Amino acid sequence: MASHCATAPNQLWSWDITWLPAAINGQYFYWYMVLDVFSRKIVGQEVHVAESAELAALLMRKASLAEQLAGRPLVLHSDHGSPMKGATMLATLGQLGVAPSFSRPRVSNDNPYAESLFRTCKYRPGYPCKPFATVEDARHWTIQFVRWYNHQHKHSGLKFITPAERHDGKASAILTQRDEVYAAAKMRTPERWSGATRNWVLKDEVWLNPERNHPEIIKEIV
Repeated sequence: MASHCATAPNQLWSWDITWLPAAINGQYFYWYMVLDVFSRKIVGQEVHVAESAELAALLMRKASLAEQLAGRPLVLHSDHGSPMKGATMLATLGQLGVAPSFSRPRVSNDNPYAESLFRTCKYRPGYPCKPFATVEDARHWTIQFVRWYNHQHKHSGLKFITPAERHDGKASAILTQRDEVYAAAKMRTPERWSGATRNWVLKDEVWLNPERNHPEIIKEIV
């Protein structure tokens, strides 16, 4: 398994599928989610009643079109599930010019960004306490979650800016302004500060599964 580094949006995506509980005992709905590793923005998502490479391929086409990726290099990382490695999915990636990347077999933490996002989803206060009655209910809830996550969630791994702000290139201006506000506050009341102001510098490189001897270590993913 190779390491990957993103220095801008739409260079490295991660995707996965998670189960959403249905009202019928033993039945689940399947949430397909595609995440930009650099910005943490959810760039594609759908809920279906089954897992399949065909549905995954269709979602990938939609996400690629929405992000205007035609002719631009992209790596798509996933685990070894059958929808991820199905012939239809792999053929679609080839047509789109997307390079597939896969986790190591039997290694549970090689897709950390997608797994962390699902954990954020299922442990936040607004997650339903009862199973979804219909797939339409599940779709409605995930749409609301994605809107909140992309545009309102102050991401701790992004110095508390939203994924959409990072994805749209607004992060630098926002963080520079914050730094200026903190510096001005310290100048006004230096006695309230015991050291330097908060570090608002956001790294320009985001690594997925860096080599053990690489200096970059992923510390903040959630």
